[in-house]
Amino acid sequence: MNYRNLSQQEISLLQTAGCEAEDWGKVYTSMEDSSGLAWIRDVRFSGEVRFGRFDRWFELPGGLRKHSGLNRATLHHVTVGDNSLVENVSNYIANYSIGSDTVIENVDLLITDGVCRFGNGVEVTVLNETGGREVRIYDRLSAQTAYVMAMYRHRPSLIAALDALAEKYAAEQASSMGTIGDHVFIRNTRFISGVRIGDCALISGASRLRNGSINSNASAPVKIGHGVIADDFIFSSGSTVEDNTTLTRCFIGQACRFGHGYSASDSLFFSNCQGENGEACAIFAGPFTVTHHKSTLLIAGLFSFMNAGSGSNQSNHMYKLGPIHQGTLERGAKTSSDSYILWPSRVGAFSLVMGRHVNHSDTTWLPFSYLIEQQNTTYLVPGVNLRSVGTIRDAQKWPKRDGRTDPDRLDSINYNLLSPYTIQKMFKGIKLLQNLQYSSGELSDVYSYHSAKIRNSSLRNGIRFYRIAITKFLGNSIIKRLENLPSGASDEEIRAVLRPDTPVGTGKWSDISGLIAPKSEVNVLLDAIESGQVTDLEAINAAFREMHAHYYTYEWTWAYDKYAEFFGYPLETITAGQVKDIVEQWKEAVIGLDKMLYEDAKKEFNLASMTGFGADGSKEEKEQDFVEVRGDFESNSFVTAVLDHIRVKEALGNELIGRLRV
Repeated sequence: MNYRNLSQQEISLLQTAGCEAEDWGKVYTSMEDSSGLAWIRDVRFSGEVRFGRFDRWFELPGGLRKHSGLNRATLHHVTVGDNSLVENVSNYIANYSIGSDTVIENVDLLITDGVCRFGNGVEVTVLNETGGREVRIYDRLSAQTAYVMAMYRHRPSLIAALDALAEKYAAEQASSMGTIGDHVFIRNTRFISGVRIGDCALISGASRLRNGSINSNASAPVKIGHGVIADDFIFSSGSTVEDNTTLTRCFIGQACRFGHGYSASDSLFFSNCQGENGEACAIFAGPFTVTHHKSTLLIAGLFSFMNAGSGSNQSNHMYKLGPIHQGTLERGAKTSSDSYILWPSRVGAFSLVMGRHVNHSDTTWLPFSYLIEQQNTTYLVPGVNLRSVGTIRDAQKWPKRDGRTDPDRLDSINYNLLSPYTIQKMFKGIKLLQNLQYSSGELSDVYSYHSAKIRNSSLRNGIRFYRIAITKFLGNSIIKRLENLPSGASDEEIRAVLRPDTPVGTGKWSDISGLIAPKSEVNVLLDAIESGQVTDLEAINAAFREMHAHYYTYEWTWAYDKYAEFFGYPLETITAGQVKDIVEQWKEAVIGLDKMLYEDAKKEFNLASMTGFGADGSKEEKEQDFVEVRGDFESNSFVTAVLDHIRVKEALGNELIGRLRV
């Protein structure tokens, strides 16, 4: 943009409008004529100030119209773009470049004081409050990169390389000038210092914003509401922070929502997290970590796809060496109201924690379980969550609740309940339970495992549930692989279709905070970072996205070897008859599991669930009130979906069997 000095006549015009300047020779405009100067009143110019043209009206909520311009403000080393409005600045604005079509009104102080990195490079002391797992936050931080920074401390050279890359990026962002993008609204805000603000952000009523970046854009605006206090932060695109939320040294991921007085320090929150009323300290909140309750404290924990019940709490120290302990709730774990866990502990994927647990449980190899406290004892019910309606409902709702509208998504998120990550645990879980049964005897009433007790019936059912889930997963995989198999294909043609497309995928799989991937591929990337072959943060994000894009290809490679182990049929020599047998077992597993879900859903419509319904009338009125509010069982959307799923899956299996030459 071409700027020019003001003419003496224009200076006189501004002085008449109550304006003054330390040096009018340092005040510049891009206006072609002086007509727009009529919209500048009572402004004090200090240092070098530039402004564009003012020929636009803003229509504000409620229908009020205001014209762009500069009114009642002190500007020091400021650039104001075309058609912006700056008015009623009670203190001053210093060292900022303000974009076009932006409104800044009723603010106290808006400054960049010295060289600032706008939250980039801030060390967040996550998981261990005493240090040792620090993550340097930056604008483009993904859940996967942060996970490696925090959890791969057994590879110090890798951590040093990542730390250097983050520090380099942060240094590149350093500037003595802050920026405010186009189409930004900032109103009724007290104090902003060293904050970089992206396009289309809305900041209304914030109390203090200091040393941070608000990475808003037109596709995914960021909203900051009343009473917000944030220091040393990064807010990613599409996030909302409002209603007296207080954040210190925090990274807020894409489409996160925080409000109702939530407070957090030294914590990382990635895509689609939500926090209301409660508090967090030193947590790593992977995608879809949700806490809504005032009495809930999350501390020193690693979470993802997690829902914290009211009054959930953890302790990360035992009054000895301080807050040095941490814990993990693997993906999909939930806590009930008033639950408590004493760290260190590890809870397996998609498990439910109920009651108070002080015995440092480790159930990582027993996913989909219940941890229930009875008389100060932790009872473990393996695999039972596989038949829970709530588990299936969660799996269905997460993709629908992905609020990211920014096409540039930082986090790679896999929503699958059954994957090599969870199925590998079930294989090991079956052996583990069988070994317990063997060592303690099949007739034992209770078995002990990692400070938890497992009742005999629970152990037997756990083995059965895991077998059903493995059958379902492997059946799904082979049916998907053979979906385009021509009718009457020979055994050799079947084997050719089943051969993996890549050797990648064998071995252990990991959940890298939402990304499910072969550990071998993750290690290839980490080796490249460690050796200096990968020296760009964007290349790291791209590599994780590549793994995510090839998930199903890698999944099949992993599953390929499991058919011999589980069904006794090596796919290298499989026949059409053996495929039919696998599909028949799959049908039985899928339909059996769906029937369990159907029965679980039915519990929500029994007489006990109707307690509290009906004003003061008869049993018939209670039932009618229940139906009007909750609907009836047979027409419930989840119930009908389960019944449809049974029909569809049975037809799918029969269709494949019909194409086989048996």
